[in-house]
Amino acid sequence: MWIYVFLGNALRGIGETPVTPLGISYIDDFAKAENSPFYIACLQTITLLGPMFGFLLGSYCAKLYVDIGYVDMESVTITPKDARWVGAWWMGFLVSSALLLISSIPFWFLPRSMPKHEGDAARQENLDGTENAHSNNHNLKLRDIAKGFLPSLKRLLGTPAYFLLLCGSILKFNSFIGLFTFKGKYMEQQFGTTASRANFLIGLLNLPAVAVGIFLGGLLMKRYKLSLVAGAQLSFTTSFIAYLIMLLQFSTKCENIPVAGLTVSYNGTQSVSYNNEMLFSECNRDCLCSAEEWDPVCSDNGITYISPCMAGCLSSTGYGKSTVFHNCSCVSTSFPEGSSTSVRLGQCPHAKDCSRSFTSYMAVSVLSSFIHALGATPGYMVIVRKYLVYTLSVGGIPAPVYFGALIDSTCLKWSIKKCGGRGACRIYDSYTFHTRHGFKGIYIVLCDILNVIYLRTHRYNKLRK
Repeated sequence: MWIYVFLGNALRGIGETPVTPLGISYIDDFAKAENSPFYIACLQTITLLGPMFGFLLGSYCAKLYVDIGYVDMESVTITPKDARWVGAWWMGFLVSSALLLISSIPFWFLPRSMPKHEGDAARQENLDGTENAHSNNHNLKLRDIAKGFLPSLKRLLGTPAYFLLLCGSILKFNSFIGLFTFKGKYMEQQFGTTASRANFLIGLLNLPAVAVGIFLGGLLMKRYKLSLVAGAQLSFTTSFIAYLIMLLQFSTKCENIPVAGLTVSYNGTQSVSYNNEMLFSECNRDCLCSAEEWDPVCSDNGITYISPCMAGCLSSTGYGKSTVFHNCSCVSTSFPEGSSTSVRLGQCPHAKDCSRSFTSYMAVSVLSSFIHALGATPGYMVIVRKYLVYTLSVGGIPAPVYFGALIDSTCLKWSIKKCGGRGACRIYDSYTFHTRHGFKGIYIVLCDILNVIYLRTHRYNKLRK
């Protein structure tokens, strides 16, 4: 299955990738210099409508079981809050592919070139030179282009100012991809929200704030006619302020869910080491339980056990989601004598104060997203004017890989596939996940510092000449 998904996404990427760099270049070439930031801001603002509706669509699909229509939902014992729940992800692909096909039709009616503005001789000459260069490039053979590529790349990378801008652009795009890709997972693991609710809140709150920020940033550049250096300084200032606000997220966290043998001992009083040996206790030693199983049950004292067997349960009543297990020997070790020793299906929820932390987290997240987006258009204009748009497509490729590996290192319990091998993570160390996710914002400030250094160096070299 993953091969088909991979090939489908590869084909989709081939079709989508040229739209952004070529569309931005199209606007920058044929619009007045003072108007292009505003037009690009409008384009990027409208572009965010797609992800916004995509997250809302994903929120709806995540509520539906992956095999909806093919299985009896009464027999499904898990809920969307369960780590094992898989939503109807395929439904979003069907809807989005149909919309993509329809939206591609107007591109066939765009003119090859736009009328040039009279009186802009320098810009006209520059465009003519660019067109002649493109025309000559068409006559070059692939072998000639390949020969000239490496010397050109070596010359560019040997320029310190250019190299700084290149590194800054790649770091910034990587940080955005890392934060954006795993934001939903972070909300699920840290605050116990469902994937459906996480997607809904991102689409309803975060993305509109980003869209408004991008639009206002472009409006500021047009209104005050900011230079590239001023634009880079604005981008750095907003990124730095946004990062300071993001630091408040370190105070909006939830404690690990008490899981017997993973985050607490079986009596629920102390933390334990994260290894399979600690999953067993005297109360379940003779039950022949599997340490690889993940079928969580929740006791009345708020402790989660990774399976009814690990809880030492002897009997059960009910059916499906209403199943209750009784006479659980491990539960009795953490309860006063005479208390209930029953557990119910599903993982225990987070503590009540976690919902307040989640509200604070969303407020900080929306505010930092808006302030950071104010500098997005000025920062993007630096990249466009220096012909580095292609670095965004190439430089962002590895980000999900190493950020994903960083998050995987915080996993406490992995599932095991039926055919063997490691499956999906069932529960993460919330504290470590929280810390590593928060420090991704450092990349944003670092890359903006590199961009400002580049522009000041570039400007200084011009003045010396």
